[in-house]
Amino acid sequence: MMKWAVLLCALVALSECNTKISLIKGKTARETLMEKGIWEETRLKFPYNPMAKFYQTGDEAMTNDADLSYYGVISIGTPPQSFNVIFDTGSSNLWVPSVYCSSQACQNHAEFNPSQSSTFTWANKPHDWAAGIRHCFGGRYLCDSADLWCQSDRGSLHGQHGCRRYPGPGFPNLAASGATPVFDNMMSQGLVSQNLFSVYLSGNSAEGSVVSFGNIESNYYTGQITWIPLSSETYWQINMDSVTINGNTVACSGGCQAIIDTGTSLIVGPTTDISNMNSWVGATTDQYGDASVNCNNIPNMPEVTFTLNGNAFTISASAYTSQNSNGCMTGFGNGGTQQLWILGDVFIRQYYAIFDRQNNYVGLAQAA
Repeated sequence: MMKWAVLLCALVALSECNTKISLIKGKTARETLMEKGIWEETRLKFPYNPMAKFYQTGDEAMTNDADLSYYGVISIGTPPQSFNVIFDTGSSNLWVPSVYCSSQACQNHAEFNPSQSSTFTWANKPHDWAAGIRHCFGGRYLCDSADLWCQSDRGSLHGQHGCRRYPGPGFPNLAASGATPVFDNMMSQGLVSQNLFSVYLSGNSAEGSVVSFGNIESNYYTGQITWIPLSSETYWQINMDSVTINGNTVACSGGCQAIIDTGTSLIVGPTTDISNMNSWVGATTDQYGDASVNCNNIPNMPEVTFTLNGNAFTISASAYTSQNSNGCMTGFGNGGTQQLWILGDVFIRQYYAIFDRQNNYVGLAQAA
């Protein structure tokens, strides 16, 4: 079915600069739904499938993103319309709801209204989503002319109960309908001094997390940066050698592929590997794949080490567990039969992440 597509064409060009956008760690959809007493029925309607977006079939996958919690603010159009967005490195399109969307998932949030922007032209595209507009990150400090995709009639668990809009800084070959990703436009228009961006995620604090475009922020990490070459220039994918606990290989035996992804809340891997890891740390897994532990045992639980391209990155039990109203859980999620790993927010909170498009490397350093 043909949907509307919008392409904004004119804005005052800004000089080269770097910008840092504050990210807020808000309440997750899981937490909100638990408080309302409808988490169990909602998770049945929206099954957890974190791998869906990494195995595209032509449609943008709608998934259970119930544990995502970091968002920032961008403005779109002239005069600006503001949106809370999730900066997802596993996506290459900028997605926001539009006023033409009839889904309750859209109506729960701010919707882009093209008639209230003076700087767009209409275009038709054969896609399930409407598209295209200029937008600004960090107030008026950094603007580009990348395509925007406006949600028309679909929703997700997180879209209904949180913010699901993605200014995805992924690679161009992942972009729907040939749209140009936000960060590619930033680079081509000379809006960043370096062709990279970096992410710092705070722990339990609601504030302090940031995404920085064009800059490496030395105050957000300690020690040296370890640079790891991409094994595939599609996602931010790298070689992982093994996962070990107390010197024993418990997962990824013989090597595997891992994606550093800000749009996934957990560390996700194949079912058998994740089950083994959860068993090693003393967790009990329920029918939905959630692995619970006794909160009192966390100080005595083992560290987990991920060896990436020959470099060890260790995460403590206090870092890979979390607590909610139902108790304590591990941050290891079941990814099904796919032999692919996602190192999401649980990992990135411990390691400041740099995404280098110029050289196709990921940089990791101990988070400050």
